[in-house]
Amino acid sequence: MAIATGRQFILIDGDDTLWENNVYFEQAIEAFIDFLAHSSLSRDQVRAALDEVERINVRVHGYGSASFTKNLRETYERLAERDLQPQDIEHVLQLGQRIASQPVQLLPEVAETVRYLGGRHDLMLLTKGHPEEQRLKIDRSGLEPFFNATAVVHEKAEETYRAIVKDRQLDPARTWMIGNSPRSDINPALAAGLNAVFIPHEQTWRLELEEIVHADGRLLTLRAFGELRAHF
Repeated sequence: MAIATGRQFILIDGDDTLWENNVYFEQAIEAFIDFLAHSSLSRDQVRAALDEVERINVRVHGYGSASFTKNLRETYERLAERDLQPQDIEHVLQLGQRIASQPVQLLPEVAETVRYLGGRHDLMLLTKGHPEEQRLKIDRSGLEPFFNATAVVHEKAEETYRAIVKDRQLDPARTWMIGNSPRSDINPALAAGLNAVFIPHEQTWRLELEEIVHADGRLLTLRAFGELRAHF
């Protein structure tokens, strides 16, 4: 894809695009599997059970550490081979609850690249999840001054992107979505007629992974966030 010329409208994902996020959930899951210590289920089987609980409950509870904590508890109650004890339940809850207190760690070259992009284009930080939790991450990141707007949505679907284009009267050909998630950042944005920049993250949540759709030249794949400066 050629370098974008002229002023563009750029939507940028937060979790695992601007800052670390899923690594803390993965650490909690590993600790949960250790604590469960199931006698017959493998680690992969326990993880698959948790994935299924999350897949079902996301429609009800949404995203974020509070929802994840509920999912850990439900999975523990389903799989535990010993009598459910209050102290064990509390331990499982703490595995999820401590995620919210983790510091916001920006990914490499994010700060300088966002500053660079903000001086040349119109930026909008678009993230999904629990509003208060995501708002706190945005505040702690120190990046908000470089964005023209920020938004926390319940879900990122094709209609989400179409609504942004309509509300802001954007030209889809000059509008981009940058993110690490094929399911939430890339495929729905492309389906809405936008351009997209896919920046994979090795810790992307498993439920956000899917095959990227054919994009007719509207997709750019980069290895790192800092590479955006060569294209915008």
